[in-house]
Amino acid sequence: MKKTVAFYTLGCKLNFSETSTIGRQLSKVGYAKTNFDKKADLYVINTCSVTENANKECRRIIRKTKKIAPLSKVIVTGCYAQLKPKEIASINGVDMVLGANEKFNIPDLLKIKSEHKVFNSNLENLDYHSSFSLNDRSRSFLKIQDGCDYPCTYCTIPLARGKSRCDTVENILRNVNEIAENGIKEIVLTGVNIGEFKDLNSKESFYDLIVKLEEVKGIERYRISSIEPNLIKEHIIEFVSKSKKFMPHFHIPMQSGSDFILGKMKRRYNTKLYSSKILAITKAIPDVCIGADVIVGFPGETEKEFEKTLNFIKDLPLAYLHVFTYSERENTAAINFDGGVSKQIRSERSKMLRILSDKLKRSFYQKYLQTEQTALFERENKGGFLFGFTDNYIKVKITFAEKHIQQKLNINLLSFDSDGNVLSELV
Repeated sequence: MKKTVAFYTLGCKLNFSETSTIGRQLSKVGYAKTNFDKKADLYVINTCSVTENANKECRRIIRKTKKIAPLSKVIVTGCYAQLKPKEIASINGVDMVLGANEKFNIPDLLKIKSEHKVFNSNLENLDYHSSFSLNDRSRSFLKIQDGCDYPCTYCTIPLARGKSRCDTVENILRNVNEIAENGIKEIVLTGVNIGEFKDLNSKESFYDLIVKLEEVKGIERYRISSIEPNLIKEHIIEFVSKSKKFMPHFHIPMQSGSDFILGKMKRRYNTKLYSSKILAITKAIPDVCIGADVIVGFPGETEKEFEKTLNFIKDLPLAYLHVFTYSERENTAAINFDGGVSKQIRSERSKMLRILSDKLKRSFYQKYLQTEQTALFERENKGGFLFGFTDNYIKVKITFAEKHIQQKLNINLLSFDSDGNVLSELV
């Protein structure tokens, strides 16, 4: 009888791509994947450490696994594991803690009979490990780059994932063809800082890569997961505006609408550059959906600086926000900054921006009611409906039918449902 493995992934699309890759590795050595809520022989928890809440969630999940299956083996990996290996190893029930390199070597490490719990490599000697998700959902998350060289004062990612390093164009194209052979129609390009992509062998840039991806048969849609504003070049915008496969959808980190705060964060742009990129994109791609990351409560963010962020966002054609409440992280420069913001005020500001995000999204969706769009649908039957996203990232639903699963369909957008999604019908 096959041994079973269950996975729990915290954090970003990059983590999902890596979890899926680890799953395929374990499948090759005889493990059958099972649901995380079921009893399994092995649990693999892929962690995030962007905020303190992510760390707390990791500890909660570890406790949950031991309740479900007290005799199971638990492996913890990911960013939190790289940053705090000894802390995690001390948690009751953890059998193995794997760093950034070791997480791709689980089949071999499982063979080791040792009391040693922590396997962690030096950040200076990290390899690049190709990863992509497969058959977990209707789209695939494809990693093209890892690590980061940016010294943002709030961020632990360079401490958890090391310096920027990239896949080769040749290997990415090989992975894309494998994804296409599995019937997946949409790929999300992901990494820590994908705009910095450069194939060290061929010297090809991110732009060169997306030009080649356009030509791969079988893939109908690509999305650029998140790209720094200073790395969005004019030729990238022009290419996406004319592309038949790259969707009119950008996610562009903002973090603050205050130049003072952006400076303290050591971001590589100011509000003038950010707004110019947003306006250039909307001019070239009229139906584009643009989302942004925002951090609230960063040290030095007075009421006046927060107001600048609020007004800056309101003046831009954004469709939604991902709001993060600033969280003190060890070994970052910002932890020693003056001007700390109380947790209550951070929470209040976060709530204000989330409300604003809901308004932005509804306003964006409203523009496309009573229009015909194309959407790719998921596989799950949720209350008699199938859900999907239009080219420009509007979440839609249609009445469930088996034949529409993972299909790209022409639909009419009718009206909002109670959750803010758009009820639609086939054309």
